[in-house]
Amino acid sequence: MRVLKELCRQPAAVFGLVIVLAVVIAAIAAPWLAPYAPDNQMFEGLTIEGAPMPPGGEFLLGTDTLGRDLLSRLLYGARTSLIIGLVANGVAVTIGLFVGITAGYMRGWVGGIMMRFTDLMMAFPALLLAIVLAAILKPSLWIVAMVIALVNWVQVARIVYTETRGLVERDFIMAERALGAGNARIVLRHVLPHLVPTAIVWGTLGIATTVLLEATLSFLGIGVQPPDPSWGNIIFESQSYFQAAPWLVFFPGAVILLTALAFNLVGDALRDILDPTQRGRG
Repeated sequence: MRVLKELCRQPAAVFGLVIVLAVVIAAIAAPWLAPYAPDNQMFEGLTIEGAPMPPGGEFLLGTDTLGRDLLSRLLYGARTSLIIGLVANGVAVTIGLFVGITAGYMRGWVGGIMMRFTDLMMAFPALLLAIVLAAILKPSLWIVAMVIALVNWVQVARIVYTETRGLVERDFIMAERALGAGNARIVLRHVLPHLVPTAIVWGTLGIATTVLLEATLSFLGIGVQPPDPSWGNIIFESQSYFQAAPWLVFFPGAVILLTALAFNLVGDALRDILDPTQRGRG
């Protein structure tokens, strides 16, 4: 409750929360909010010349090149983006916590090997690595989620490793060791709780990155595959109509931008609230 009250005192965070809540509602209630099925190709959804219908009238945001309602596809696309964002980011944070805590607590050759592998993964551009993995594997919603998780855990691992190294030198950890506490107890009872704020902040900020990366992969044709709607593949399918039907690119692009901005605003606010040393910075 304290965190929520603090968030509500920041106008930028409130704006981000409203957008996030709207996206979540759109994703959950898509079957009831969407006026048409997302893959319904309607004869009346095209002009006499066979071009997409512009926004207005029966189709609030217009139609795409196949006569499908754009609003319905955007609503169902919110499901795809949120599922990938939550799953991919959840897996990435979990892997990053495990690697960072293990390397920071164990140190020695175990920690050295794990962090050198982390540094090796960080040396590869995330987008390039994601493109290679997505091209090798058969693109699907869950494959895209796992690919994004495999390229996003390294930043979390590096941050957690640094914080864990500082924690294990604290007096209360040394006192626990002197009292005979096992490694598992120390990690679970004393180290991990101190890292929860970091996980929450990175988990929130990471969703914005994940949404953008998923949209990029789908735009390149190696993400979520049609006919499943995704904000990225909606732009991919409509890129040749950019001048004739700009709404097909503008509306999904605006939704991607607003969603990423909203999660970034909430993540920044959470960082200020959960980490007092960050207050006033930015």
